[in-house]
Amino acid sequence: MVKYYGLIPWQRGSSNASRIESFLQKQGTSHPKRYSYSEVRRMTTSFAHKLGQGGYGDVYRGNLPDGREIAVKMLKGTEGDGEEFLNEVASISRTSHVNIVTLLGFCLQGSKRALLYEYMPNGSLERYTFGSNSTEGEDTLSWDKLFDIVIGIARGLEYLHTGCNTRIVHFDIKPQNILLDQEFCPKISDFGLAKLCRQKESKISIGGMRGTIGYIAPEVFSRNYGAVSSKSDVYSYGMVILEMVGARKQINVSTDNSSMYFPQWLYDNFDQFCGATACEISSGTTELVRKMIIVGLWCIQFIPADRPSMSKVLEMLESNTMDLQLPPKAF
Repeated sequence: MVKYYGLIPWQRGSSNASRIESFLQKQGTSHPKRYSYSEVRRMTTSFAHKLGQGGYGDVYRGNLPDGREIAVKMLKGTEGDGEEFLNEVASISRTSHVNIVTLLGFCLQGSKRALLYEYMPNGSLERYTFGSNSTEGEDTLSWDKLFDIVIGIARGLEYLHTGCNTRIVHFDIKPQNILLDQEFCPKISDFGLAKLCRQKESKISIGGMRGTIGYIAPEVFSRNYGAVSSKSDVYSYGMVILEMVGARKQINVSTDNSSMYFPQWLYDNFDQFCGATACEISSGTTELVRKMIIVGLWCIQFIPADRPSMSKVLEMLESNTMDLQLPPKAF
């Protein structure tokens, strides 16, 4: 019996080590450089500088032998057979785009597993959301910069959905997985839950729920809403946009207006919200805010077929605001 995970054949019955080596041999030179655990330890100066941590493990700052700065993601709870780990290596090895983080290497030595990414000096988008590390005047991005980030994420997702030979659905788009470089150019990261799909496939079969609560599309919870597809990423993207809008206006989406779903509150108070924002910023920037909200609300329509594709999202973001209409109320 062969189990397919992200289109990586996983033959049951063979040893873990032999399966891993077989997979790597089939990848040929397409996968990033493999490092030993001792090399990773040396590159991070014995894991001296921790950048962050999460459910997956810890991230450390380091340097490759050629001096390039890297972020080393050390995975924990790796007693499994390595499927998810190799899925991330396989997924990101197939990508090359300015809005996708670059995987520079990996370590797979027994239970020691690490991913070596290009270092992103401005951390993740989560840092700039209200209620994380930011207060008024601290770690706050301008509306223009936020709009540029929204555009960049959209371009990265469009590339994953249509620009790769093997189409990739990410399944975990959220602020923590959007990294920002020196110029605040956004880069999509963390492909551990990604699903690789043949270009002709429009629907995706997944086992169990994938993603993070608050960003998961309804159809991932229940097929009553429709089939799982790249539109599931579109939903997550829409939630990220609306969270960015709420963060910039210092609305903590998880607590403020707790008696009402935040997107519903934003939909019902759209003109009032945009009017209040217009008093603070230029007319041109107000148009960007209106555009972000309208596009975000279209992206989180409950029925996948009602959401735009990422190509359409980019078209909407780059169009005149007067040409955009609020979607039907989905709440």
